[in-house]
Amino acid sequence: MRAFSRTARRPVAVCGALTAGLVLACGSPGSGATPPPEDLRADVLETLPHDPTAFTQGFEIAHGTLYESTGLVGESDIRATDIDTGTELARAELAAPLFAEGLTVVDDRVWQLTWKSEIAIERDRETLDELRRVGYEGEGWGLCYQRRHDRLVMSDGSDRLTFRDPDSFAPLDDVAVTSAGEAVERLNELECVGEDVYANVWRSDTVMRIDPADGAVTAEIDASGLLDPQDEDEAGVLNGIASVPGTDRFLLTGKNWPAVFRVRFVPAAS
Repeated sequence: MRAFSRTARRPVAVCGALTAGLVLACGSPGSGATPPPEDLRADVLETLPHDPTAFTQGFEIAHGTLYESTGLVGESDIRATDIDTGTELARAELAAPLFAEGLTVVDDRVWQLTWKSEIAIERDRETLDELRRVGYEGEGWGLCYQRRHDRLVMSDGSDRLTFRDPDSFAPLDDVAVTSAGEAVERLNELECVGEDVYANVWRSDTVMRIDPADGAVTAEIDASGLLDPQDEDEAGVLNGIASVPGTDRFLLTGKNWPAVFRVRFVPAAS
């Protein structure tokens, strides 16, 4: 959401407390407790340039194009960039008071969220022209599309993911996200990859890999230390994850970051 200085590294599980931006509520112990998530880290393979004025809210690659949604009232936009050449293909601005949030591509359309206006904007994938607006209740944070299940997955800053119809945007169901049985809040920008959903955790350097079938976190990914210290002082929080189609690679960036990092997720101990 709004700009904050980047906070310290990985969240620590403290019941009922706010730690590094991650709220954890204790679950009841018992023999049926879920196993702890896999411990991964982001291994940097390549560093690419990024517009440091972009307050990144949504980040996704589709059809050889990188789509990015940027926020702030009066500064929000959506842009499409050729992933190979870096050439900007299209851009559309959002007039105040709209504050743009996450986005996702569904076939020949793009859905873009707004933060508190309770409006989802459907756009043409090629031109980014607005096609229609659809209302929803609550805040909009992150969005991605699960093709295998033909459904959208949406976050609102809480511990819940909401599944929505990709045509009508109507809610279908939701699921609470937990890590080793403890609720995980502040789920932000999302990326759907096969059966998994990856989620940035707002105001932390952690990305969660989530099984949306039951909401269980299957991996916690440490993405700290990507920026140089001098860049980190001027940048906002981590908030941009895009899967590179056909690979196990991802692009990571953040709000007002001067760089995008091509990474792979590897065991933390490696």
